[in-house]
Amino acid sequence: MSFTLRRALLSVSDKTGLIELAQALAENQVEILSTGGTAQALKAAGIPVLEVSDYTGFPEILNGRVKTLHPKIHAGILARRLEDQETLQKLAIPTIDLVVVNLYPFAQTIAASDCSLEHAIENIDIGGPSLLRGAAKNYQDVAVVVSPSDYALIIDYIKNKDTTLKNVNARLHLAQKAFAHTAYYDALISQYLTKYTPDNILPPTFTLALTQQQALRYGENPHQAAAFYHHDVNKSGLAGCTQWQGKPLSYNNLLDADAAMQCVQSFTDEPTCVIVKHTNPCGVAQAKSLEHAYRLAYAADPTSAFGGIIACNRALDAPTAQAIIDTQFAEVIIAPEFSAEALNILQQKPNIRALSLQDVTADRLTYRSISGGLLVQENDTHPVDTTHWQVATKLAPSATVMQDLIFAWQVVRFVKSNAIVYAKGGQTCGIGAGQTSRIISCEIGIQKAQQAGLSLKGSVLASDAFFPFADSINVVAKVGVQAIVQPGGSMRDEEVIRAANELGIAMVFTGIRHFKH
Repeated sequence: MSFTLRRALLSVSDKTGLIELAQALAENQVEILSTGGTAQALKAAGIPVLEVSDYTGFPEILNGRVKTLHPKIHAGILARRLEDQETLQKLAIPTIDLVVVNLYPFAQTIAASDCSLEHAIENIDIGGPSLLRGAAKNYQDVAVVVSPSDYALIIDYIKNKDTTLKNVNARLHLAQKAFAHTAYYDALISQYLTKYTPDNILPPTFTLALTQQQALRYGENPHQAAAFYHHDVNKSGLAGCTQWQGKPLSYNNLLDADAAMQCVQSFTDEPTCVIVKHTNPCGVAQAKSLEHAYRLAYAADPTSAFGGIIACNRALDAPTAQAIIDTQFAEVIIAPEFSAEALNILQQKPNIRALSLQDVTADRLTYRSISGGLLVQENDTHPVDTTHWQVATKLAPSATVMQDLIFAWQVVRFVKSNAIVYAKGGQTCGIGAGQTSRIISCEIGIQKAQQAGLSLKGSVLASDAFFPFADSINVVAKVGVQAIVQPGGSMRDEEVIRAANELGIAMVFTGIRHFKH
């Protein structure tokens, strides 16, 4: 039996395009069933509509909680046109051939700062998902539409401009959209309710509600398709940034920008600049002015800074913008805001992507895909708490040295393991990242400092994890490192401490590891 359209059920929260669709249906003698606000909107437009309560002979009850949950509605949608014809005739149930439904705006409801749990629960749609799932299940005989963008397909069909809807594959495509719509809706509710069930942060069944923010030109490489999805209706983080100029953000831009944003936002006391390359900080610095902080961050590794991502924790001012333009090629600049003068200066380099992004609360969870699944963990947002740090050596760091240790420890958590950060005077002097052994990371950090012309004499060192052997201590002592901060916890801690004591290096244990794979 081919698809026919005699009766439609319309019940939408988003009224976009509703009147045009309903007019086309009415003009072609399609009976329209509807409920609540949708029915009122159609009546106000002079479009004939039969309210569901009149159609079923059963009133809406429980303050509208029960409207469409009736056998006459669901049987008319779910009935197979051949196998179930006898039952339909016996019970005098007409078929419903088109279901146009979109759901209560739960995402917008919970986005309100004053939304209570009770209010959110009251705005969970029950009947709508049931209608959509029934229509999608029976796509062989029913067309289901969840988005106003698909109304044209229905209008073209009923005006005989297009026969696409007669193709069962077209209806299957609409059914897939409907199931995706209800799946997203249910995942959003589940995601929201975890706020009220904190002990269930990693449940046996894990769901995510994601909406495509933008299609990207490609992924890490041109042969890989990619898109950016956001999981928060308020579009937090990079999803909510304002781009003032520059080309669209690429997949790699977004990865690097996120790494830069997370690192720079851990610094609040002084103007700070972070330069990131391939998701690793290559230069980080604090100073009394943002321009000075930028110049120090750039000086930490000028070679790697080329084509990097620059993030600032203060509004980008004209002197800093001019310093960047005069000094290097940058892909992206991120700041809480940009002065008008800074934006004018950046226009000299129109391809630079300028993003304003206010302070963002770190996501509670992080996600990594692996073959066959998804790894989910709590975000590493452990605060720097020096009250739990322990001096492990005979020599204790001075107050000035301790400030450098704190600075280096804040940076090292954003560097890929095995991570080593040399710092002095609020500036990173050399960073060793992503190596297969800690001593090689130590050596690479030294090479970076030498290439940048920076002395490591009197510097401090931060290590994201313990030193498995004392060999690294011997290496860094030769370049003048005076203090080390590390988690501790190695079977050879005593050996490492003994080496530090013999070499006159102060060492502090934090008890916290910051692996970043």
